[in-house]
Amino acid sequence: MSIIVFIIIGGIIGWIAAHLLGRREGILGSIVIGIIGSFIGSFIARLFASGTTSYTTFTWSGFIWSLIGAIILVAILNAFTGRRHHTIER
Repeated sequence: MSIIVFIIIGGIIGWIAAHLLGRREGILGSIVIGIIGSFIGSFIARLFASGTTSYTTFTWSGFIWSLIGAIILVAILNAFTGRRHHTIER
């Protein structure tokens, strides 16, 4: 898979994870969260799932594990920065 596809999927994963936990990131922040979250998710998947792992093809299970890793990363970021949720100002 090309690097462009990895960046796009990483951005989508990072955007979903950040919005689920009330964090608002820009495009670059979402991409970084998604890519780092993918590494975290693949590590967790190797602990719980057996079989071979391919990093060159897209799978829905890989997407879900990457999303789980990104959610964990955003939760850690929220814990360190003190952000709990997004508030709407009127």
